[in-house]
Amino acid sequence: MESDVNMPDGILESLLSGESKVVAHVQPMYRLLDNRLVAKEYLARHVDAEGVIHAVGPYLQDPSLSWEDRLRLDLRFLETTFETLARTGDERHLHFVNLEPVSLEAPSFWDNLPRWLAALPFGPDRVVLEFTESQGIHDPEDLNRFTQRLRELGLMVAVDDLGAGVASLTHMARIAPDFIKADRSLVEQVHRRPYQAALLNALSHFAKAMRIGFIAEGIETQEELEAVMDADVPWGQGFILGQPWPTRSRPLIVPNEIV
Repeated sequence: MESDVNMPDGILESLLSGESKVVAHVQPMYRLLDNRLVAKEYLARHVDAEGVIHAVGPYLQDPSLSWEDRLRLDLRFLETTFETLARTGDERHLHFVNLEPVSLEAPSFWDNLPRWLAALPFGPDRVVLEFTESQGIHDPEDLNRFTQRLRELGLMVAVDDLGAGVASLTHMARIAPDFIKADRSLVEQVHRRPYQAALLNALSHFAKAMRIGFIAEGIETQEELEAVMDADVPWGQGFILGQPWPTRSRPLIVPNEIV
């Protein structure tokens, strides 16, 4: 099970020291037209002393964290994720890796990145670094410079949580990402909300015109899945398609049917 609580006392020190266990989970993304597995998103998870699995997102967004501690945590999670990719990744699919924008500003990230990429059994063009551009970096020119540097290394870039904030649309246009991911807020109950469906459809046509991959995330019900497909969204991700699982302990199970 997963827990979405804020960081408990003592966890920060335990994570940064390496005492607490961090494992990578993977969640599939499907091309909805033909139910084809096309990509996997790698998600760092913390396992506490009782064996309970916690998403690390709330930890990284804890407002009490200093810039330095947020960076150190993200580098710890990235290290685990790339170690997992080096051990279990394949070149048949794209691999989405979550990144805190704060790391882009840190020399230690850029020092480690070539080592992480060199250890992979496939080229960097199979890796998509995914981040929410509204968090961490507020200067669009800095963000553009960092994303260009990632592309020079052969990586692709995805903007997450599109639709969660108005400013994200402006930043997204400036970054010109390789992929955009529609926020859960645009997907939730979309079958009951024509405005959301129309917006997903418009974003899908925009992405197609710009040759950008478009993914709807957070699809949880059959009704949402059908509405997302009716809106011509090409790729999907969510619990109905596959929940995150530990990379070493659970095989991929492809859904029998996507209507």
